[in-house]
Amino acid sequence: MARPFWREGGDRTRPGMTRLWCLLATLVLLLSASGGAVAMEALQFFRIGTAAITGTYFQIGGVLASAISKPPGSRDCGRGGSCGVSGLVAVAQATQGSIQNVLAIASGQLEGGLVQSDVGYWAYSGTIPPAKRCGTGKNESQNHNTGMALLAGRAPLKDLRAIAALYPEDVHVVVRAESVIRGFRDLKGKRVALGEPESGTLADARLVLEAAGLSECEVKAEYLRLSEAAEALVQGRIDAFFMVGGYPVPAISDVANGTPIRLLPLSRNITEKLAEKYSFLRLDTIPAGTYPGVEEDVPTLSTTALWLVRADIEADLVHAITKALWSDATRHLLDGTHPVGKRIRLSTALDGVAVPLHPGAAQFYREAGVKIPDGL
Repeated sequence: MARPFWREGGDRTRPGMTRLWCLLATLVLLLSASGGAVAMEALQFFRIGTAAITGTYFQIGGVLASAISKPPGSRDCGRGGSCGVSGLVAVAQATQGSIQNVLAIASGQLEGGLVQSDVGYWAYSGTIPPAKRCGTGKNESQNHNTGMALLAGRAPLKDLRAIAALYPEDVHVVVRAESVIRGFRDLKGKRVALGEPESGTLADARLVLEAAGLSECEVKAEYLRLSEAAEALVQGRIDAFFMVGGYPVPAISDVANGTPIRLLPLSRNITEKLAEKYSFLRLDTIPAGTYPGVEEDVPTLSTTALWLVRADIEADLVHAITKALWSDATRHLLDGTHPVGKRIRLSTALDGVAVPLHPGAAQFYREAGVKIPDGL
């Protein structure tokens, strides 16, 4: 059973946590005033870990939170009200990304979260790829125990369960249009933001560099939040940055609207090598026109965004959440918001799922006639 929000043991001083507490406290007061003890008794909170507010996870997480929420006293779906789970209030919580999300889900600080399928697989199986941690001075000391290293020293997180695969997430490597960087070997000696600590972007950036024949120590590595990396590229303080996300990534679009950019193509040698080694990585293409000024298709790799929860979340609740996810009302929300919402489809709900399904989700898929692959 999910631990009540007010008994969580996480760090309440994280950015976004104060705002979240204020929001939920206000909601509780309003419900208490309008519905009394009955409303309070029925109220249940559900936190969805996302990533930086400038990324796709946060935007999609907000849509999902809205879709599954139905606070006590809400009008019925058929009368123009919420079509979510009765008594549930879900919120999208900004985090550092996939690695922080799996750790927070496993520890009970989050009820659920969006996680790259590769990170989900590594966390669940405990098969963490080795990684060097480089950088100089302040960066080196700050990041010595971050990223995949946070998972490497732990037992496998066997309590992770999946609700659904949502959409492909593509590897973006962004440079200024006038940059001399044309390929991955050109990154050697350059200032490169590899992703925020505890993010899936950082984990995948390391895999790509290795496949390209580069050591992380051969670039001047920075470990920045997406917003910081975007600003640093515009200001010329870095030469390139990695981002793994469903296109179009809002922060990259914002950069491209003011500063001409290019996306580095991943050579077929790199993509095939990684796709052959890791079953959760696939060859993909970022279409021409996805970002302002990027007028050619960009070959790349993709992983999959998974919606994960803990195994001890009640099966009835997860069944209701999964049913709400694939409702007509949620379809309307997804189609009308971020472009990646159109790629979230029931027909691909189990593609790239790298951890077992939650029993409540599995029950919904059986009822919906969706074939569940062996091992899930």
